[in-house]
Amino acid sequence: MHMDSMQNILSPQDQYQRGIRINLEQFIHQLVQVLLVGLTLGMMRTVIPALAESEFGVPKGSFVLLMSFVVAFGFVKGILNFVAGRLSERIGRKQALLTGWITAIPIPFLIMYAPSWNWIVFATILLGINQGFTWSMTQTSKLDITHADQRGLTIGLNEFSGYFGVAIAGIVTGYLATLLGARTGLLIFGLTVIFLAILLTLIWVKDTLPWAKAESHQHMTGNGTLHKPRYPAMITETPSTREIFLVMSWRDKRLASISQAGLIEKFVDALVWVFYPVFLFQHGLDLAHIGWIVGIYGFVWGGSQLMTGKLSDHIGRKKPIVWGMWICAAGTGMMLLGSGILWWSISAAITGFGMALLYPNLSAAVSDIAHPAWRGSAIGIYRFWRDLGYGIGALALGWIASTTNGIVAGFSFVSIAMFVSGLIVLKWCDETHPRLNPAD
Repeated sequence: MHMDSMQNILSPQDQYQRGIRINLEQFIHQLVQVLLVGLTLGMMRTVIPALAESEFGVPKGSFVLLMSFVVAFGFVKGILNFVAGRLSERIGRKQALLTGWITAIPIPFLIMYAPSWNWIVFATILLGINQGFTWSMTQTSKLDITHADQRGLTIGLNEFSGYFGVAIAGIVTGYLATLLGARTGLLIFGLTVIFLAILLTLIWVKDTLPWAKAESHQHMTGNGTLHKPRYPAMITETPSTREIFLVMSWRDKRLASISQAGLIEKFVDALVWVFYPVFLFQHGLDLAHIGWIVGIYGFVWGGSQLMTGKLSDHIGRKKPIVWGMWICAAGTGMMLLGSGILWWSISAAITGFGMALLYPNLSAAVSDIAHPAWRGSAIGIYRFWRDLGYGIGALALGWIASTTNGIVAGFSFVSIAMFVSGLIVLKWCDETHPRLNPAD
């Protein structure tokens, strides 16, 4: 029988089988995509904050203005996560991914020809749109094609690849800026990454929405996984965007605690993005050394997720999340308790390890208890709250720095916020892994 004919008579369960091994080729393509997403984000994280005053005209001591590009990034990316998740259930994951990459094309040119900081803020708005579409879609696509017992590993690999890209970009752009100048180095690096991503998306990436629809069909017919997840009680079988938003944000305490933890943990990344380079630059470090210290944070965060994501598939999501929040609190506070490249590197590594414990497992927890019919929307709403933390955290850090006339108090603020957020998860969130805490 002809292959096309065979495919037409196969059930969705047979056509769209889930699992990393059986979908390995597409899984690898998606890992390459999120690596490129990380490279795009990372090119904005070392050179631009450190040279904001000398290269882009930010007045000395203007902490709110300095944080403005992170505020713009956080609010835009948060909203676009929400939009991308819902839109991907209509137009497909691949089309949403491609939309994100096309949006990124002007970014390197805006940096190259920026006459003022406002151009950098606009470039960061486009970066937020790019990241909202692309990072959301690479994560959602992998979850579509993998098993429930592989979600921790899947998101761990996804975030490892992405933040490995962030770390590499921070180091490479630091050296390129030294060799070619800040603007030319970022132009060459950015255009290379973005056009490679567009080409690979067009040639090799498949749309994984059919896998999600097949999984939803399995649950409707009673042929789902052995351990039934504890899905939230929904008002309707086909919930509206408003209903999903309310469930994610307040009605379900588990999802609400996960969403607030996602928001607060981005305070750490906002701190690392802007205050780390400024703090280290003020202490006499050059761009290459700053890139390495910030890179250590990214390398440990990314690399450890190979272990911490898979760990949660065995011991559950809640414990690593709470531990991670508290370890991050400790690592952030440590930056102020010593000095020197070694001390700051160790502090950055501890903070990165805390992020590795919490980061993939917050997303995995959402995936555990979000029904496949609205999983894309749920992930988008979680990521909306999470990346809103960039904007809220950056505003808070900018205000604290302006009020205290320095950036030191910002480190203490983030440390305390992370500790309190971990307590909320401990109190509100039940274990979400369906094997460890299945529905009756």
